[in-house]
Amino acid sequence: MTSKVEKILTTWHKYFSDEEKQYSEFEDSDIEYFVGCMLYNYFAFSKALETMKTMDLSYDFLLACGDEYDEIKSIIESLEFDTEVEKLGFLQNYISESRLKYSDDELYLLNRLENHINGMADRYENDIETQKVTFEISTKSRNPLIK
Repeated sequence: MTSKVEKILTTWHKYFSDEEKQYSEFEDSDIEYFVGCMLYNYFAFSKALETMKTMDLSYDFLLACGDEYDEIKSIIESLEFDTEVEKLGFLQNYISESRLKYSDDELYLLNRLENHINGMADRYENDIETQKVTFEISTKSRNPLIK
């Protein structure tokens, strides 16, 4: 992890250590997840699925993160890489290092991010173009309570 990313994590962990600033259901690992999402959005991967070109940050997180957001956004925007593959490797390394900090129970969001990033890494490794994702609900899986 670079010193810039360490600064981001230190800033937000210090900020959210004040329980008054935490939102409901806050977990320390949320910080790593949302920073990962910010990195992902900034990197704008061409092989991201069409429906996953960006990842929304939680409204609760955005409301709670205070003025530090602008500083952190500018730090992220100062990161420079020559290729998307370098960006991808950086993000994979970031997620791997972040996962080491937490127990399995705290890794839900980071695991989701990691699964998505690993799927995208496979597309880069095998030079697979993204395909349009179509969501369909089968009649068998419909909720019987909804008409």
